Amino acid sequence: MDFCTNFPMFSIIACLMCGVICSVLKKNPARYLTYALLAVLLILSSGVLAYTIKLDDCFIYQMGHFGAPFGNELRAGVLEGVLAVFFSVIMFLSVLAGEKHIFEDVEESKINLYYTLICLMMSSLLALTYTNDIFTAYVFVEINTITAAGLVAVMGNGRAYFSSVKYMIMSLLGSGLLLIGITLLYDVTGHLLLSDIKNAVNTIAIKEYTEPFTIIIALITIGLSIKSALFPFHSWLPDAHTASTISSSAILSSLVLKAYIVLLIKIYYRAIGWEVVLETGVNDIIFVFGIMAMIFGSIFAIAQKDVKRMTAYSSVAQIGYIFMGFGIGNEAGVVAAIFHIFAHGATKSMIFTSLGGIKEVSGHSTKLDAIKGAGFRNKVAGVSFAVGAFSMVGIPFFPGFVSKINFADAAAEAGSTKMIVILVALAISTILNCLYFFRALIALYTPVSNVAGELKSEVDNTRPTVKYIMAMAFFIAFNIFAGTFSDMIIKLINKGLTMFS
Repeated sequence: MDFCTNFPMFSIIACLMCGVICSVLKKNPARYLTYALLAVLLILSSGVLAYTIKLDDCFIYQMGHFGAPFGNELRAGVLEGVLAVFFSVIMFLSVLAGEKHIFEDVEESKINLYYTLICLMMSSLLALTYTNDIFTAYVFVEINTITAAGLVAVMGNGRAYFSSVKYMIMSLLGSGLLLIGITLLYDVTGHLLLSDIKNAVNTIAIKEYTEPFTIIIALITIGLSIKSALFPFHSWLPDAHTASTISSSAILSSLVLKAYIVLLIKIYYRAIGWEVVLETGVNDIIFVFGIMAMIFGSIFAIAQKDVKRMTAYSSVAQIGYIFMGFGIGNEAGVVAAIFHIFAHGATKSMIFTSLGGIKEVSGHSTKLDAIKGAGFRNKVAGVSFAVGAFSMVGIPFFPGFVSKINFADAAAEAGSTKMIVILVALAISTILNCLYFFRALIALYTPVSNVAGELKSEVDNTRPTVKYIMAMAFFIAFNIFAGTFSDMIIKLINKGLTMFS
């Protein structure tokens, strides 16, 4: 067995071990250990990606070399490798860019616990990416949920606790529906490994089991939709983002929400089968909710006076794009949805971390009135927000533009009715995106003739740290790369999706 096949297991175990160690360290050692872990994870994930590209196939790692039902399996292909690299990069940059705010917003005695949560979060993200066992996936869904709630609550104030509890209640509702769906799937197939479930499904006369499979797929889809903040299950998301420190907001939007969608894709393709999902018609319901999210998420964003909360509602709209892609019902739509996972993740994490720099020079506020002229006061944050806004609106050479083109291409393949609905929804959503993002940009670059003395003193004493500048520069470069070399990413997604099933 090639040594690279151990990398997925090494990655998950390393995260769990570092999480335990960080819990007993002081803040600085915990911080350095977390950075070292994220760097190692990037190397290991890149190794998995390179190995699977060279192998031109996926590989299976049996934990303890025991097969089912006594053992557990990890499975990695090109798509898993790309996702693992993506998760590692975004997590590293989000934590690096928000380091100053972590130290300011979190009580000193709890900073090491914040890094513990980061390590555990990475373990859940990678486990959900690599696992080939549906019950193991459920276990790490719960780890993901608990750590995400902790990342919100760690601010230690009443608003953070309230938002964390609200998030936990909604998320546990989704977890319950997911668990019921998994239990019913096990009852029907008698297996927990995704590949074994797929083999069992293939031996079943689906037409005779249409109702059970419709219920199973619906329960799993609704459960993961709630956890992914798909409209109208999004009510917890704006509060969680607003009450969190900058890094937590970036991680929640760019990684946590996407991990649940990744699991949904794995269940659709590797466990149940995409053809079975289409036969039940669940994709058509997803399509409707995705379209609604695109429109209503943007409308809610326009109504906000706080840019951070506005950005949170924007995430609701962008999650709608992803589910709309699944709802289209063809492979091009799924590829477009997966690419948008990368596009939105890379962009929205940059926007949230840029708001950290904007907030510093705006009297610690992200209200539209307060951020006027902030683009001049903190040029790095202003440019980063502008790049993110251009991507979300759909300006060429940025990943958001590529996503919208891909969705339009998928719509053209879908047929006349869906094509018209999709193109109209894309047009309306793009116009609404322009309204709220450009409104924020105009405020950022509106010259302010008289800056209050207290604010001027604060700005003079606030300079972007080297780490912040480096993180934002990498974010910008990453977004430009994803926009200009999108063909490379899409080819990897197509290749990985073929291995996925």
